[in-house]
Amino acid sequence: MPKLNIVLVEPEIPQNTGNIARTCAATGSSLHIVRPMGFRIDDRKLKRAGLDYWHLLDITYYDSLSDFFEKNRGHRPFFFFTTKAKKTYTEVSYPDGCYLFFGKETAGLPEELLVKNIESCVRIPMLDNDSARSLNLSNAVAIGVYEVLRQWGFPKLRRYGKLPTD
Repeated sequence: MPKLNIVLVEPEIPQNTGNIARTCAATGSSLHIVRPMGFRIDDRKLKRAGLDYWHLLDITYYDSLSDFFEKNRGHRPFFFFTTKAKKTYTEVSYPDGCYLFFGKETAGLPEELLVKNIESCVRIPMLDNDSARSLNLSNAVAIGVYEVLRQWGFPKLRRYGKLPTD
């Protein structure tokens, strides 16, 4: 089965991280969290956002970006979601084992990381108005995750529902 990896770099808001954890658990994606975080992992807001899903979650923590890259040496490809990218997230083909990176709510991903990886930066289109700075982090992650899974044909995911009258 294909594997999708979501990387949160220094997340600040526990509810966003909880929602992202829930998305990862519900889609079979692995979650990688790079510290420092703006909350403690036992934060009740974090747990409440994904409470029923924690047992389904594959999660790994790292002390810094360098720690992440050291422990994932040789793993690729990496895609960096940023409002500064020139190409959109739908212009990319995402292979098995890829990593989608998302930055902290107040600042996004570090610019030096983006500059070093400019060809792997993607954006989610938004209104052409500087007041519309970015989407909510958990929404951006969900958009990225479901585009990858759509390209892969939604592996491992239930693709049908059942109404009570069925």
